[in-house]
Amino acid sequence: MRATKWVAQGLALAFAALVAGCGGAQEAPETKKPKIAGIVFQEDQFFRLIQFGMQDAADRAGVELLLANSANKPDKEIQLVNTYIARGVDAIVISPLSAKASATALERARSKGIAVVTYNTTVEGDIPVSYVESDQADLGRQTGLVARRYIEEKLGGKAKIATLAFKSQLAEQSDARRNGFVDVVGRLPGVEFVAEQDAWLPEMAIKKAGDILTANPDIDIIWSANEGGTVGSVMAVKNAGKQGEVVVFGTDASEQLVEFALSDDGILQAITTQTPFELGVKSVELAVAALRGQQVEAKVVMDGVLIAREDPEGVRAFGQRMKELIALGNK
Repeated sequence: MRATKWVAQGLALAFAALVAGCGGAQEAPETKKPKIAGIVFQEDQFFRLIQFGMQDAADRAGVELLLANSANKPDKEIQLVNTYIARGVDAIVISPLSAKASATALERARSKGIAVVTYNTTVEGDIPVSYVESDQADLGRQTGLVARRYIEEKLGGKAKIATLAFKSQLAEQSDARRNGFVDVVGRLPGVEFVAEQDAWLPEMAIKKAGDILTANPDIDIIWSANEGGTVGSVMAVKNAGKQGEVVVFGTDASEQLVEFALSDDGILQAITTQTPFELGVKSVELAVAALRGQQVEAKVVMDGVLIAREDPEGVRAFGQRMKELIALGNK
């Protein structure tokens, strides 16, 4: 009887432990997914590809990504940052609108324990755990080398050039690209820079470049500092009927610019582009690494890619890669 009683008591204790264990497993909280806010400031293909890259990296890392666009408005950028602070995100990945003005809200985020990663542009001070960018001066420089060769071989070493920039939007980045181009091309004694305007969206650039062409009928080349300006410059040359007289060099890439670089009109000669998908991937990867307590580089510089009419196979290969990335992001 005593042995039977001990067995019964043992079984009862085992059953109680099993029930308690099951109850504990049911009550254990689910593992919380880290939340990362990804903020862009413009709606164009460059930033769309950045968002696709961010999403790809977030999916692979198993983190939740919240995407937003500040629409190039400082007050909206501040509002977004404050909203994400209130929502308790773990990291903010952002291309800030201003090195100074954007710093206050991002410093507030950092003070709340939120990891900040900047890409494309950054803020003053040590707020970001990491900053990812392309070599902005090299983007202009690489295109400048092709333009200089074009001037030497096609124009006898002489050219009148106009430039479109985005200085009133992001002065430091715009100047770096412009200076990279001008420093290379300006070494030719026969080169003259006759006009410079700010125009970073296609509709702005069509008008500004059109006005430049009207005021300077003997112009040979237009160079633009970004995608929208390059698109608008090509369209302005077409609208003016200047195919065969004026060519365009530029910065950044899109499916439309790839088509321009392969078209028979010969207007767009070369662009040097950042790699936005990879930029988005790297930014989120750095944020995830920082959240996991890993050491991250304070600054990561990514190489640009030259796309030139003189290498049509290279243009086609780049265009195919872009289509694949866009398809991946649209899944």
